[in-house]
Amino acid sequence: MAGARLDLNLLHVFDTIYREGSLTRAAKALHLTQPAVSHSLSRLREHFDDPLFTRQGNQMVPTPLARRFLESMKPALTQIQGAVNQFHAFDPANQRKTYSLGLRDVLEATFLPQLMQRLDPYPVLEIASKRVPRKEMETQLAAGKLDFSVDVLLPVSSQTSHELLRRDRLVVLAREGHPLASQTLDMKGYLSARHVLVSSRTEGPGIEDFELSRLGVQRSIRLRCQHYYAACRVVEATDLLLTMPETYARIISERANITIINPPADLPSLDVHLYWHKAYDREPALIWFREQLKAIQ
Repeated sequence: MAGARLDLNLLHVFDTIYREGSLTRAAKALHLTQPAVSHSLSRLREHFDDPLFTRQGNQMVPTPLARRFLESMKPALTQIQGAVNQFHAFDPANQRKTYSLGLRDVLEATFLPQLMQRLDPYPVLEIASKRVPRKEMETQLAAGKLDFSVDVLLPVSSQTSHELLRRDRLVVLAREGHPLASQTLDMKGYLSARHVLVSSRTEGPGIEDFELSRLGVQRSIRLRCQHYYAACRVVEATDLLLTMPETYARIISERANITIINPPADLPSLDVHLYWHKAYDREPALIWFREQLKAIQ
């Protein structure tokens, strides 16, 4: 049936299954029954003579042919959807939608509480927070598997839009009662201590180390770990110091015996950016959600 004419409604079903990774979630997003979505998928499979999606656990994983088809079909589908969207406003109080948001663990802790508070008046809206490898971010934004991503400043192509959300300065954390916590922290005191470095990479310096190197000094790293929460627990129980973004530091310090200290030098800030694909610039539901994200401090 590869030469037969394809019902354009099936393209929307295909795109939704691809984006949701589940027949159940796709049916919910399309306001259809699951048997209706399964029937549409069967027609697509017959047309392409390919399974298109295979089940792995709870996920419907696209086949190589499905991935190739989406890459070629997506721009046209987006253009059609954009033309339709120009005539429809988005009503967050009544239109059900699941937003897919790329966030790393620290940004989940700082963004999600405020975001869900802002969305409290709109109970039909749902959020799916995902940790996506940075090298896959643009691909998933282009495919519609992510609506937005929030991350540090990254090199991206001209097809990906981004906007600065906030600048987060670095601060130093020490346990309550630490000898260095009762005085203004100078460089001599900072370098006399041993430190925790948080990084998802297995080796290499942190952002603060580049500035220290420029100043001609080097700190002593006692522990390298992957998550700030674990690092804060270590700092609370030892004399190690931790340098980290202030927003998350203040959240943790509310429930830990930790003191926040100003750093001994002007360390670079972490610039947090919002990313989205330019193809979705004019979609009303995404324009509205982008404004909610931009309002978060």
